[in-house]
Amino acid sequence: MLTNLGKIIDPYDHFGIVRNLDGTVTRYLNFPKVEASPVASHGEPVVSKDLTLNPKNKTRVRIYMPTSKLCSSNDDDTRIPIIIYFAGSGWFLLIWDSNIVHSQCSALTQEVHAIVVNVDYRLAPENRLPVQYEDAMDAVLWVREQALDPNGEQWIREYGDISRCYLHGCSNGGNMAFVTALEATRKELEPLRIAGSIMNQPLFSGKERTNSEIQSCDDPVLPLCAQDMFWELALPEGEDRDIWYCNPMVEGPHTSAISKLCRCLVIGFTEDPTMDRLQEFVAMLVNHRVPIEAQFNYPGFHGIDMVDPTSANAIVEMAKTFINKP
Repeated sequence: MLTNLGKIIDPYDHFGIVRNLDGTVTRYLNFPKVEASPVASHGEPVVSKDLTLNPKNKTRVRIYMPTSKLCSSNDDDTRIPIIIYFAGSGWFLLIWDSNIVHSQCSALTQEVHAIVVNVDYRLAPENRLPVQYEDAMDAVLWVREQALDPNGEQWIREYGDISRCYLHGCSNGGNMAFVTALEATRKELEPLRIAGSIMNQPLFSGKERTNSEIQSCDDPVLPLCAQDMFWELALPEGEDRDIWYCNPMVEGPHTSAISKLCRCLVIGFTEDPTMDRLQEFVAMLVNHRVPIEAQFNYPGFHGIDMVDPTSANAIVEMAKTFINKP
């Protein structure tokens, strides 16, 4: 809890959650849900379906497919890229099948002309890091399995180009995209290939405060105490914010893999309290000679694309340009 000029900010109240004695949380912030629509009707440009990812962990994926691709002539054998998508949840919000994420994934599918695999990962604090990264890698391996299995998921098997897989995430989902891309460099995934990573305002932190974090004590969207709460709920018990996947700028087991990353697109907004952290992150990628594009030109706050259609459309266009670049 922070006090700023007499104003008290309770991060739990700010995000509509209550911490329970058993270490779980009760979530009162409910996002409207949207059901998948596997059959095209009324001319919808995108269809979707829900499938099990890992039955043991009770995780799922929602796959999005351009209707125009399904309706194309039989002689059109052009395969389309696959985007593996990690929605921003602050690690703890129930948002996977919400109207916000459904709209984001549908727009990506339609505009990029790609298959989007929206990953339902386990949430903190009931499931602490690194299980979310395990769920993310489950999704990558699942896509590979569907493509190679003669009885695999039809949309991926018949229409997806697994040599052009992209990881895409927002906020903590951007963090997941980065860590998953690193893990992918250590695995034999052929013929699947991670062709690039799109990180929209990836969430990182560290023990030492940056200027933009210090100035965000009373930020209306992401005050400093809320940033701390995200990591308090997500990090393993006893770990601090300088563990490498929270603060990738520190030396760690990931460092040697950074130079092996494929193309990266990092997106930030000028009023985001994590902006200084994002600039450090981009500088680190540049120092490791990662092919990097950074888009920090737009005014806006953390998670602006969840509430502002203009910003959401701009991010889709950035992703489209990045993916379609030769």
